[in-house]
Amino acid sequence: MPMKLLKRFSSSFLKQTLTVRARKKGMFTYARHISSAADDVPIILDTSSLSPSLTRGIHVFNCPDEVGIVAKLSECIASKDGNILAAEIFVPHKKQTFYSRSEFIFNPAKWPRAQMDEDFFKLSKIFKAVRSVVRVPDLDPKHKIVVLASKQDHCLVDLLHGWQDGKLPVDIKCVISNHERGPDTHVMRFLKRHGIPYHHLGTTKDDKREEGILNLVQDTDFLVLARYMQVLSANFLKTYGKDVINIHHGLLPSFKGGNPSKQAFEAGVKLIGATAHFVTKELDEGPIIEQMVDTVSHRDNLLSYVQKSQNIEKQCLAKAIKSYCQLRVLPYEQNRTVVF
Repeated sequence: MPMKLLKRFSSSFLKQTLTVRARKKGMFTYARHISSAADDVPIILDTSSLSPSLTRGIHVFNCPDEVGIVAKLSECIASKDGNILAAEIFVPHKKQTFYSRSEFIFNPAKWPRAQMDEDFFKLSKIFKAVRSVVRVPDLDPKHKIVVLASKQDHCLVDLLHGWQDGKLPVDIKCVISNHERGPDTHVMRFLKRHGIPYHHLGTTKDDKREEGILNLVQDTDFLVLARYMQVLSANFLKTYGKDVINIHHGLLPSFKGGNPSKQAFEAGVKLIGATAHFVTKELDEGPIIEQMVDTVSHRDNLLSYVQKSQNIEKQCLAKAIKSYCQLRVLPYEQNRTVVF
């Protein structure tokens, strides 16, 4: 192990760092390890007797790199009788920048939520952190989002069902669309059944209804564009001031415009995909969160081709949202991301 890593990880950190190894029949098994460039050092522990009073926390940290950051983070958690379940570290080559994501268990009675914020804030001041965010999924409110969609339903429907099944840790405040849907459509019946408002804001070439959208999304944590076929202006993004996640097919830039799947199918393309990314003023060029690919062959017809493309878009968008809510996505440099 390089000397720098040996300095970074103290012996006390090795004793406290845990990661989930398996979950079988309700029994949890953990293995101590360092999540870094080094090999795992597994020591299997039976933690099936963990107190039900314990809950899980997540902390992400980004600051200038120096020796002792991991030791201080570990000491902060251990001093409150918390245990680290997993820690992921990234220090870019030849760049003095430190990124980390830690998952830990703790007793809220011994470490109140407000005190936790204060303790991590003190560390952020010590290390001049660019970003220090802590989240306790069982105690903190779910992320409030608004979903924007156009005529295509596949991504919207997938998000709604993921929310209904508890697979997406979000609270959908409303759905906004530039396309009007009839009251008897499956989307509208679903929204009505669950009390989710639907707002039809018809757009024109000269009026993208951005002011109306802004009025509806103020009390949100981020926005999701589920195949929303309108370009959000730089002024909209600046005024909203929070993250916007978009999904698009992986046939760009070769097949632009209308019906790109048909264009790609006729061109004999054998590899399709999808990209989920943050929205910036540069069209479809924001920092990438997630990408997925799938293969097609001469056996596919246009229908199966489109179905495969839509399936991968749904999966890619859902995974990007989960990663974002689980604090796995950190800005890196100007137009990149670290995704733990």
